[in-house]
Amino acid sequence: MAVFLGVDVGTSGTKTLAMQEDGTILSSATVEYPLYSPHPGWSEQDPEDWWQATIKSVRKVLKTGNIKPADVKGIGLSGQMHGSVFLNKKHEVIRPALLWNDQRTAAECAEIEQRAGGRKKLIGMVANPALTGFTAPKILWLRNHEPKNFGKTVQVLLPKDYIRFRLTGEFATEVSDASGTLLLNVKQRKWSRSLLSKLELDESLLPEVYESEDVSGHVTAESARLLGLTAGVAVVGGGGDQAAGAIGNGIVKRGVISATMGTSGVVFAHSDEVQIDPEGRVHTFCHAVRDKWHVMGVVLSAGGSLQWYRDQLCEQQVAVAKKQKVDPYQLITAQAAEAPAGSEGLFFLPYLTGERTPHADPYARAAWIGLSLRHGRSHLSRAVIEGATYAMRDSLEIIKELNIPVREIRLSGGGARSPFWRQIQADIYGQKVVTINAEEGPAYGVALLAAAGTGAYKDVVEACSATIRVQESASVNSKDKNVYNQAFPLYQKLYSSLKSDFLQICRLLD
Repeated sequence: MAVFLGVDVGTSGTKTLAMQEDGTILSSATVEYPLYSPHPGWSEQDPEDWWQATIKSVRKVLKTGNIKPADVKGIGLSGQMHGSVFLNKKHEVIRPALLWNDQRTAAECAEIEQRAGGRKKLIGMVANPALTGFTAPKILWLRNHEPKNFGKTVQVLLPKDYIRFRLTGEFATEVSDASGTLLLNVKQRKWSRSLLSKLELDESLLPEVYESEDVSGHVTAESARLLGLTAGVAVVGGGGDQAAGAIGNGIVKRGVISATMGTSGVVFAHSDEVQIDPEGRVHTFCHAVRDKWHVMGVVLSAGGSLQWYRDQLCEQQVAVAKKQKVDPYQLITAQAAEAPAGSEGLFFLPYLTGERTPHADPYARAAWIGLSLRHGRSHLSRAVIEGATYAMRDSLEIIKELNIPVREIRLSGGGARSPFWRQIQADIYGQKVVTINAEEGPAYGVALLAAAGTGAYKDVVEACSATIRVQESASVNSKDKNVYNQAFPLYQKLYSSLKSDFLQICRLLD
Protein backbone atom coordinates (compact mmCIF):
# COMPACT_ATOMS: atom_id res chain seq x y z
CA MET A 1 0.00 0.00 0.00
CA ALA A 2 1.20 3.53 -0.79
CA VAL A 3 2.71 5.57 2.03
CA PHE A 4 2.48 9.35 2.47
CA LEU A 5 4.67 11.51 4.69
CA GLY A 6 3.53 14.57 6.63
CA VAL A 7 6.25 16.94 7.81
CA ASP A 8 5.37 19.69 10.30
CA VAL A 9 8.03 22.33 11.00
CA GLY A 10 6.95 23.42 14.47
CA THR A 11 8.37 25.97 16.89
CA SER A 12 9.83 23.41 19.29
CA GLY A 13 10.64 20.69 16.77
CA THR A 14 9.90 19.10 13.42
CA LYS A 15 7.50 16.17 13.41
CA THR A 16 7.29 13.65 10.59
CA LEU A 17 4.74 10.87 10.32
CA ALA A 18 4.13 8.12 7.80
CA MET A 19 0.52 7.31 6.88
CA GLN A 20 -0.91 4.48 4.82
CA GLU A 21 -3.47 5.29 2.17
CA ASP A 22 -6.30 4.19 4.50
CA GLY A 23 -5.22 6.74 7.15
CA THR A 24 -3.37 4.30 9.40
CA ILE A 25 -0.28 5.86 10.98
CA LEU A 26 2.75 3.64 10.60
CA SER A 27 5.29 5.67 12.55
CA SER A 28 6.15 9.17 13.70
CA ALA A 29 9.19 11.00 15.03
CA THR A 30 9.97 14.45 16.37
CA VAL A 31 13.37 16.15 16.43
CA GLU A 32 13.67 19.27 18.62
CA TYR A 33 15.79 22.41 18.20
CA PRO A 34 16.38 25.66 20.10
CA LEU A 35 14.62 29.00 19.95
CA TYR A 36 16.61 32.20 20.42
CA SER A 37 15.53 35.50 21.98
CA PRO A 38 18.44 37.94 21.58
CA HIS A 39 16.30 40.83 22.87
CA PRO A 40 13.06 41.02 24.88
CA GLY A 41 10.13 40.30 22.58
CA TRP A 42 12.32 38.83 19.84
CA SER A 43 11.95 35.22 18.70
CA GLU A 44 14.27 33.63 16.13
CA GLN A 45 15.44 30.25 14.82
CA ASP A 46 18.10 28.94 12.46
CA PRO A 47 16.44 27.46 9.32
CA GLU A 48 19.30 24.98 9.04
CA ASP A 49 18.04 23.44 12.30
CA TRP A 50 14.68 22.82 10.59
CA TRP A 51 16.35 21.10 7.66
CA GLN A 52 18.54 18.88 9.81
CA ALA A 53 15.50 17.97 11.91
CA THR A 54 13.60 17.10 8.73
CA ILE A 55 16.38 14.79 7.58
CA LYS A 56 16.61 13.07 10.97
CA SER A 57 12.86 12.71 11.51
CA VAL A 58 12.20 11.33 8.01
CA ARG A 59 14.99 8.78 8.42
CA LYS A 60 13.63 7.76 11.85
CA VAL A 61 10.12 7.33 10.47
CA LEU A 62 11.29 5.16 7.58
CA LYS A 63 13.34 2.99 9.93
CA THR A 64 10.81 2.57 12.75
CA GLY A 65 7.94 2.04 10.32
CA ASN A 66 9.96 -0.47 8.27
CA ILE A 67 9.03 1.54 5.18
CA LYS A 68 10.71 1.00 1.83
CA PRO A 69 11.70 4.26 0.08
CA ALA A 70 9.86 3.18 -3.07
CA ASP A 71 6.58 2.96 -1.10
CA VAL A 72 6.59 6.72 -0.36
CA LYS A 73 4.38 8.31 -3.01
CA GLY A 74 3.89 11.83 -1.69
CA ILE A 75 4.95 14.36 0.93
CA GLY A 76 2.91 17.12 2.52
CA LEU A 77 4.48 20.07 4.35
CA SER A 78 3.15 22.08 7.26
CA GLY A 79 4.76 24.50 9.65
CA GLN A 80 4.60 27.43 12.00
CA MET A 81 3.00 30.32 10.14
CA HIS A 82 4.19 33.90 9.52
CA GLY A 83 7.92 33.26 9.97
CA SER A 84 10.37 34.91 7.58
CA VAL A 85 13.37 33.25 5.96
CA PHE A 86 15.49 35.71 3.96
CA LEU A 87 17.63 34.30 1.13
CA ASN A 88 20.35 35.99 -0.97
CA LYS A 89 21.03 35.47 -4.69
CA LYS A 90 23.01 32.32 -3.89
CA HIS A 91 19.90 31.08 -2.06
CA GLU A 92 21.72 31.17 1.26
CA VAL A 93 20.03 32.20 4.52
CA ILE A 94 21.04 35.79 5.34
CA ARG A 95 20.07 35.95 9.02
CA PRO A 96 18.09 33.93 11.59
CA ALA A 97 14.41 33.59 10.76
CA LEU A 98 11.92 35.84 12.56
CA LEU A 99 9.09 33.75 14.03
CA TRP A 100 5.32 34.06 14.45
CA ASN A 101 5.62 35.06 18.13
CA ASP A 102 8.20 37.79 17.54
CA GLN A 103 6.88 41.14 18.77
CA ARG A 104 9.43 43.64 17.43
CA THR A 105 7.34 45.03 14.57
CA ALA A 106 4.74 47.31 16.19
CA ALA A 107 6.11 50.37 14.33
CA GLU A 108 6.05 48.49 11.02
CA CYS A 109 2.42 47.48 11.58
CA ALA A 110 1.56 51.17 11.97
CA GLU A 111 3.57 51.91 8.82
CA ILE A 112 1.63 49.30 6.84
CA GLU A 113 -1.72 50.73 7.94
CA GLN A 114 -0.56 54.24 7.06
CA ARG A 115 0.72 53.21 3.61
CA ALA A 116 -2.48 51.25 2.93
CA GLY A 117 -4.64 54.28 3.69
CA GLY A 118 -5.96 53.09 7.04
CA ARG A 119 -6.98 49.92 8.83
CA LYS A 120 -10.29 49.49 6.96
CA LYS A 121 -8.66 49.81 3.55
CA LEU A 122 -5.97 47.35 4.56
CA ILE A 123 -8.59 44.80 5.64
CA GLY A 124 -10.36 45.40 2.33
CA MET A 125 -7.19 44.49 0.43
CA VAL A 126 -5.95 41.47 2.37
CA ALA A 127 -8.88 40.58 4.70
CA ASN A 128 -6.85 41.17 7.87
CA PRO A 129 -5.27 43.97 9.92
CA ALA A 130 -1.51 44.28 10.41
CA LEU A 131 -0.32 42.24 13.38
CA THR A 132 3.17 42.00 14.81
CA GLY A 133 3.37 38.27 14.15
CA PHE A 134 2.66 38.49 10.42
CA THR A 135 5.29 38.29 7.69
CA ALA A 136 4.87 41.66 5.96
CA PRO A 137 5.86 43.70 9.05
CA LYS A 138 8.96 41.52 9.37
CA ILE A 139 10.03 42.34 5.82
CA LEU A 140 9.61 46.04 6.53
CA TRP A 141 11.52 45.65 9.79
CA LEU A 142 14.45 44.19 7.87
CA ARG A 143 14.32 47.12 5.44
CA ASN A 144 14.11 49.67 8.28
CA HIS A 145 16.63 48.17 10.69
CA GLU A 146 18.98 45.96 8.66
CA PRO A 147 19.12 47.68 5.25
CA LYS A 148 22.27 45.80 4.18
CA ASN A 149 20.54 42.46 4.75
CA PHE A 150 17.41 43.70 3.00
CA GLY A 151 19.53 44.75 0.04
CA LYS A 152 20.86 41.20 -0.24
CA THR A 153 17.40 39.61 -0.07
CA VAL A 154 16.03 38.11 -3.29
CA GLN A 155 13.50 35.65 -1.79
CA VAL A 156 11.36 35.53 1.36
CA LEU A 157 10.03 32.11 2.40
CA LEU A 158 7.80 30.82 5.15
CA PRO A 159 9.30 28.08 7.37
CA LYS A 160 7.72 25.06 5.68
CA ASP A 161 8.46 26.57 2.27
CA TYR A 162 12.15 26.77 3.10
CA ILE A 163 12.00 23.00 3.67
CA ARG A 164 10.20 22.67 0.33
CA PHE A 165 13.08 24.55 -1.31
CA ARG A 166 15.62 22.25 0.30
CA LEU A 167 13.61 19.19 -0.79
CA THR A 168 12.75 20.22 -4.33
CA GLY A 169 14.79 23.29 -5.31
CA GLU A 170 11.49 25.11 -5.96
CA PHE A 171 10.35 28.44 -4.55
CA ALA A 172 6.68 27.84 -3.78
CA THR A 173 4.02 28.34 -1.14
CA GLU A 174 0.30 27.65 -0.90
CA VAL A 175 -2.77 29.72 -0.17
CA SER A 176 -3.37 28.96 3.51
CA ASP A 177 0.14 29.84 4.71
CA ALA A 178 0.44 32.72 2.24
CA SER A 179 -2.72 34.23 3.78
CA GLY A 180 -0.76 34.81 6.99
CA THR A 181 1.87 36.95 5.30
CA LEU A 182 -0.60 39.89 5.05
CA LEU A 183 0.45 40.12 1.39
CA LEU A 184 -2.15 37.81 -0.18
CA ASN A 185 -5.40 38.93 -1.76
CA VAL A 186 -7.41 36.36 0.20
CA LYS A 187 -10.50 36.73 -1.98
CA GLN A 188 -8.60 36.13 -5.23
CA ARG A 189 -6.04 33.68 -3.72
CA LYS A 190 -3.04 35.45 -5.22
CA TRP A 191 -0.49 38.06 -4.13
CA SER A 192 -1.94 41.54 -3.59
CA ARG A 193 -0.16 43.69 -6.14
CA SER A 194 -2.02 46.70 -4.75
CA LEU A 195 -0.58 46.35 -1.25
CA LEU A 196 2.86 45.32 -2.50
CA SER A 197 2.95 48.52 -4.53
CA LYS A 198 1.96 50.65 -1.57
CA LEU A 199 4.66 48.99 0.55
CA GLU A 200 7.22 49.35 -2.26
CA LEU A 201 7.96 45.64 -2.25
CA ASP A 202 8.74 43.68 -5.41
CA GLU A 203 6.52 40.64 -6.06
CA SER A 204 9.65 38.74 -7.14
CA LEU A 205 10.56 38.48 -3.43
CA LEU A 206 7.65 36.07 -3.00
CA PRO A 207 7.28 32.47 -4.26
CA GLU A 208 4.63 31.08 -6.57
CA VAL A 209 1.29 30.32 -4.85
CA TYR A 210 -0.40 26.91 -5.18
CA GLU A 211 -3.57 25.33 -3.85
CA SER A 212 -2.80 23.05 -0.92
CA GLU A 213 -3.45 19.76 -2.75
CA ASP A 214 -1.44 20.71 -5.84
CA VAL A 215 1.96 19.19 -6.53
CA SER A 216 4.51 21.99 -6.09
CA GLY A 217 7.71 20.08 -6.88
CA HIS A 218 9.54 16.77 -6.64
CA VAL A 219 12.31 15.56 -4.33
CA THR A 220 15.73 16.07 -5.91
CA ALA A 221 18.33 13.32 -6.14
CA GLU A 222 20.53 15.06 -3.56
CA SER A 223 17.71 15.49 -1.05
CA ALA A 224 16.55 11.92 -1.63
CA ARG A 225 20.05 10.70 -0.74
CA LEU A 226 20.07 12.73 2.49
CA LEU A 227 16.59 11.63 3.60
CA GLY A 228 16.70 8.03 2.42
CA LEU A 229 13.95 8.52 -0.15
CA THR A 230 13.56 7.87 -3.85
CA ALA A 231 14.15 10.86 -6.13
CA GLY A 232 11.06 12.30 -7.77
CA VAL A 233 8.59 11.90 -4.89
CA ALA A 234 5.82 14.50 -5.29
CA VAL A 235 5.64 17.32 -2.73
CA VAL A 236 2.21 18.95 -2.47
CA GLY A 237 1.48 22.51 -1.37
CA GLY A 238 0.52 21.49 2.16
CA GLY A 239 -0.70 24.07 4.63
CA GLY A 240 0.11 26.46 7.42
CA ASP A 241 -0.05 24.62 10.73
CA GLN A 242 -3.54 25.83 11.59
CA ALA A 243 -5.16 24.95 8.26
CA ALA A 244 -3.22 21.67 8.18
CA GLY A 245 -4.32 20.88 11.73
CA ALA A 246 -7.90 21.58 10.71
CA ILE A 247 -7.57 19.10 7.84
CA GLY A 248 -6.22 16.58 10.38
CA ASN A 249 -9.35 17.24 12.48
CA GLY A 250 -11.70 16.93 9.51
CA ILE A 251 -12.74 20.60 9.52
CA VAL A 252 -13.62 20.60 5.83
CA LYS A 253 -17.37 21.27 5.89
CA ARG A 254 -19.60 24.13 7.00
CA GLY A 255 -20.76 23.94 10.63
CA VAL A 256 -17.84 21.87 11.95
CA ILE A 257 -15.52 23.93 14.20
CA SER A 258 -12.25 23.01 15.86
CA ALA A 259 -10.95 24.29 19.18
CA THR A 260 -7.27 23.41 19.51
CA MET A 261 -5.75 24.00 22.95
CA GLY A 262 -2.00 23.74 22.42
CA THR A 263 0.67 26.21 23.51
CA SER A 264 -1.44 28.70 21.61
CA GLY A 265 -5.17 28.21 21.26
CA VAL A 266 -7.03 28.28 17.96
CA VAL A 267 -10.73 28.38 17.15
CA PHE A 268 -11.08 27.44 13.47
CA ALA A 269 -14.22 27.56 11.32
CA HIS A 270 -14.58 26.34 7.73
CA SER A 271 -16.34 28.75 5.37
CA ASP A 272 -17.61 28.19 1.84
CA GLU A 273 -17.17 31.87 1.06
CA VAL A 274 -15.03 34.81 2.17
CA GLN A 275 -16.39 36.15 5.47
CA ILE A 276 -14.47 39.08 6.92
CA ASP A 277 -14.87 40.67 10.33
CA PRO A 278 -14.83 44.39 9.49
CA GLU A 279 -13.16 45.10 12.83
CA GLY A 280 -10.37 42.60 12.11
CA ARG A 281 -10.82 40.80 15.43
CA VAL A 282 -10.45 37.35 13.82
CA HIS A 283 -8.47 36.25 10.78
CA THR A 284 -9.95 35.33 7.42
CA PHE A 285 -7.55 33.12 5.47
CA CYS A 286 -7.73 30.75 2.52
CA HIS A 287 -8.38 27.20 3.67
CA ALA A 288 -6.29 24.20 2.64
CA VAL A 289 -9.48 22.95 0.95
CA ARG A 290 -9.57 24.03 -2.69
CA ASP A 291 -11.49 27.27 -3.22
CA LYS A 292 -12.65 27.44 0.42
CA TRP A 293 -11.77 29.79 3.27
CA HIS A 294 -11.62 29.76 7.04
CA VAL A 295 -12.15 32.15 9.92
CA MET A 296 -9.74 31.77 12.80
CA GLY A 297 -9.20 33.21 16.25
CA VAL A 298 -5.84 32.79 17.98
CA VAL A 299 -5.03 32.90 21.71
CA LEU A 300 -1.28 33.28 22.10
CA SER A 301 -0.96 31.61 25.52
CA ALA A 302 -3.72 29.05 25.97
CA GLY A 303 -2.17 25.75 27.00
CA GLY A 304 0.98 27.82 27.31
CA SER A 305 -0.53 29.48 30.38
CA LEU A 306 -0.90 26.15 32.15
CA GLN A 307 2.60 25.18 31.04
CA TRP A 308 3.93 28.40 32.60
CA TYR A 309 1.99 27.66 35.79
CA ARG A 310 3.46 24.14 35.91
CA ASP A 311 7.02 25.31 35.31
CA GLN A 312 7.00 28.27 37.69
CA LEU A 313 4.65 27.33 40.53
CA CYS A 314 4.30 23.55 40.64
CA GLU A 315 7.77 22.31 41.48
CA GLN A 316 6.42 20.01 44.20
CA GLN A 317 3.75 18.48 41.97
CA VAL A 318 6.27 17.92 39.18
CA ALA A 319 8.53 16.09 41.64
CA VAL A 320 5.65 13.93 42.89
CA ALA A 321 4.56 13.18 39.34
CA LYS A 322 8.08 12.05 38.50
CA LYS A 323 8.08 9.62 41.44
CA GLN A 324 4.64 8.32 40.52
CA LYS A 325 5.58 8.18 36.82
CA VAL A 326 2.56 10.21 35.75
CA ASP A 327 2.10 13.41 33.79
CA PRO A 328 2.33 16.48 36.10
CA TYR A 329 -0.73 17.92 34.34
CA GLN A 330 -2.73 14.98 35.70
CA LEU A 331 -1.98 16.11 39.27
CA ILE A 332 -2.52 19.79 38.46
CA THR A 333 -5.94 19.23 36.88
CA ALA A 334 -6.96 16.90 39.71
CA GLN A 335 -6.19 19.69 42.15
CA ALA A 336 -8.02 22.24 39.97
CA ALA A 337 -11.11 20.02 40.06
CA GLU A 338 -11.28 20.57 43.83
CA ALA A 339 -12.29 24.21 43.22
CA PRO A 340 -15.84 25.04 42.08
CA ALA A 341 -16.73 26.36 38.64
CA GLY A 342 -15.82 30.03 38.45
CA SER A 343 -12.99 29.58 40.99
CA GLU A 344 -15.00 31.54 43.57
CA GLY A 345 -14.59 34.84 41.76
CA LEU A 346 -10.96 34.41 40.74
CA PHE A 347 -10.10 35.28 37.12
CA PHE A 348 -6.91 34.68 35.14
CA LEU A 349 -6.11 36.78 32.08
CA PRO A 350 -3.89 34.55 29.89
CA TYR A 351 -1.90 37.32 28.20
CA LEU A 352 1.59 36.05 29.05
CA THR A 353 2.89 36.92 25.57
CA GLY A 354 0.47 39.68 24.64
CA GLU A 355 -2.70 38.75 22.82
CA ARG A 356 -3.85 38.32 19.25
CA THR A 357 -7.60 37.64 19.17
CA PRO A 358 -9.64 39.69 19.64
CA HIS A 359 -7.39 42.41 21.08
CA ALA A 360 -4.29 42.37 18.84
CA ASP A 361 -2.31 43.86 21.71
CA PRO A 362 1.40 42.97 22.14
CA TYR A 363 1.42 44.92 25.41
CA ALA A 364 -1.32 42.93 27.16
CA ARG A 365 -0.11 41.08 30.25
CA ALA A 366 -1.35 38.15 32.31
CA ALA A 367 -2.91 38.54 35.74
CA TRP A 368 -4.91 36.84 38.44
CA ILE A 369 -7.70 39.16 39.50
CA GLY A 370 -10.01 38.71 42.45
CA LEU A 371 -7.64 36.99 44.88
CA SER A 372 -8.83 36.69 48.47
CA LEU A 373 -7.95 34.69 51.57
CA ARG A 374 -10.41 32.02 50.44
CA HIS A 375 -8.29 31.17 47.40
CA GLY A 376 -5.72 28.38 47.40
CA ARG A 377 -3.70 26.48 44.85
CA SER A 378 -6.75 24.64 43.50
CA HIS A 379 -8.39 27.98 42.66
CA LEU A 380 -5.22 29.31 41.04
CA SER A 381 -4.86 26.31 38.74
CA ARG A 382 -8.56 26.16 37.86
CA ALA A 383 -8.61 29.89 37.12
CA VAL A 384 -5.72 29.44 34.66
CA ILE A 385 -7.64 26.72 32.82
CA GLU A 386 -10.86 28.75 32.84
CA GLY A 387 -9.07 31.92 31.71
CA ALA A 388 -7.52 30.21 28.69
CA THR A 389 -10.93 28.77 27.79
CA TYR A 390 -12.68 32.14 28.19
CA ALA A 391 -10.12 33.52 25.74
CA MET A 392 -11.08 30.80 23.26
CA ARG A 393 -14.75 31.70 23.74
CA ASP A 394 -13.89 35.28 22.77
CA SER A 395 -13.12 33.98 19.28
CA LEU A 396 -16.05 31.59 19.17
CA GLU A 397 -18.50 34.42 19.91
CA ILE A 398 -17.10 36.51 17.03
CA ILE A 399 -17.41 33.56 14.65
CA LYS A 400 -21.06 33.25 15.65
CA GLU A 401 -21.51 37.00 15.05
CA LEU A 402 -20.41 36.38 11.44
CA ASN A 403 -23.36 33.97 11.09
CA ILE A 404 -21.10 30.95 10.71
CA PRO A 405 -23.02 27.95 12.09
CA VAL A 406 -21.46 26.05 14.99
CA ARG A 407 -23.05 22.60 14.90
CA GLU A 408 -20.10 20.58 16.18
CA ILE A 409 -16.98 21.59 18.12
CA ARG A 410 -14.04 19.19 17.76
CA LEU A 411 -11.35 19.45 20.43
CA SER A 412 -7.65 18.75 19.99
CA GLY A 413 -4.35 19.52 21.69
CA GLY A 414 -3.50 19.12 25.36
CA GLY A 415 -6.83 20.58 26.42
CA ALA A 416 -8.59 17.71 24.62
CA ARG A 417 -6.58 14.96 26.31
CA SER A 418 -7.73 16.01 29.79
CA PRO A 419 -11.32 14.91 30.62
CA PHE A 420 -11.49 17.76 33.16
CA TRP A 421 -10.49 20.40 30.60
CA ARG A 422 -12.84 18.89 27.99
CA GLN A 423 -15.72 19.37 30.44
CA ILE A 424 -14.72 22.97 31.18
CA GLN A 425 -14.63 23.67 27.44
CA ALA A 426 -18.12 22.22 26.98
CA ASP A 427 -19.46 24.32 29.87
CA ILE A 428 -17.76 27.59 28.84
CA TYR A 429 -18.57 27.19 25.12
CA GLY A 430 -22.10 26.21 26.09
CA GLN A 431 -22.47 23.14 23.89
CA LYS A 432 -21.34 19.55 23.55
CA VAL A 433 -17.77 19.00 22.43
CA VAL A 434 -16.25 15.93 20.77
CA THR A 435 -12.86 14.35 20.16
CA ILE A 436 -11.83 12.35 17.09
CA ASN A 437 -9.67 9.33 16.32
CA ALA A 438 -6.83 11.41 14.82
CA GLU A 439 -4.51 13.14 17.29
CA GLU A 440 -1.47 13.85 15.14
CA GLY A 441 -2.41 17.40 14.13
CA PRO A 442 -0.84 19.25 11.20
CA ALA A 443 1.49 16.41 10.13
CA TYR A 444 -1.52 14.13 9.69
CA GLY A 445 -3.41 16.84 7.82
CA VAL A 446 -0.69 17.36 5.23
CA ALA A 447 -0.23 13.60 4.82
CA LEU A 448 -3.92 13.54 3.86
CA LEU A 449 -3.28 16.43 1.44
CA ALA A 450 -0.41 14.44 -0.07
CA ALA A 451 -2.69 11.43 -0.52
CA ALA A 452 -5.36 13.57 -2.17
CA GLY A 453 -2.88 15.49 -4.34
CA THR A 454 -1.28 12.35 -5.75
CA GLY A 455 -4.53 10.61 -6.62
CA ALA A 456 -5.27 8.29 -3.69
CA TYR A 457 -8.48 10.29 -3.14
CA LYS A 458 -10.36 12.61 -5.45
CA ASP A 459 -9.88 15.49 -2.99
CA VAL A 460 -9.08 16.17 0.64
CA VAL A 461 -12.76 16.21 1.66
CA GLU A 462 -13.05 12.59 0.53
CA ALA A 463 -9.77 11.78 2.30
CA CYS A 464 -11.08 13.18 5.60
CA SER A 465 -14.43 11.41 5.27
CA ALA A 466 -12.64 8.10 4.77
CA THR A 467 -10.22 8.40 7.69
CA ILE A 468 -11.58 10.65 10.49
CA ARG A 469 -14.28 9.64 12.98
CA VAL A 470 -15.77 11.14 16.16
CA GLN A 471 -14.88 9.09 19.26
CA GLU A 472 -15.80 10.73 22.59
CA SER A 473 -18.00 13.61 23.69
CA ALA A 474 -18.61 15.81 26.72
CA SER A 475 -22.08 17.23 27.30
CA VAL A 476 -22.81 20.51 29.03
CA ASN A 477 -23.26 20.67 32.79
CA SER A 478 -26.09 23.22 32.90
CA LYS A 479 -25.28 24.42 36.42
CA ASP A 480 -21.64 25.18 35.59
CA LYS A 481 -22.67 26.65 32.23
CA ASN A 482 -24.81 29.21 34.07
CA VAL A 483 -21.87 30.13 36.33
CA TYR A 484 -19.63 30.72 33.32
CA ASN A 485 -22.27 32.66 31.40
CA GLN A 486 -22.49 35.09 34.32
CA ALA A 487 -18.71 35.37 34.65
CA PHE A 488 -17.78 35.65 30.97
CA PRO A 489 -18.92 39.29 30.44
CA LEU A 490 -16.86 40.32 33.47
CA TYR A 491 -13.85 38.45 32.09
CA GLN A 492 -14.23 40.40 28.84
CA LYS A 493 -14.53 43.69 30.70
CA LEU A 494 -11.27 43.17 32.61
CA TYR A 495 -9.09 43.59 29.53
CA SER A 496 -10.77 46.90 28.65
CA SER A 497 -10.34 48.12 32.22
CA LEU A 498 -6.61 47.32 32.23
CA LYS A 499 -5.61 48.06 28.63
CA SER A 500 -3.96 51.42 29.30
CA ASP A 501 -2.29 50.07 32.44
CA PHE A 502 -0.73 47.23 30.44
CA LEU A 503 0.93 49.78 28.16
CA GLN A 504 2.27 51.72 31.12
CA ILE A 505 3.67 48.54 32.66
CA CYS A 506 5.53 47.74 29.44
CA ARG A 507 6.96 51.27 29.31
CA LEU A 508 8.49 50.72 32.74
CA LEU A 509 10.71 48.09 31.07
CA ASP A 510 11.96 50.35 28.25
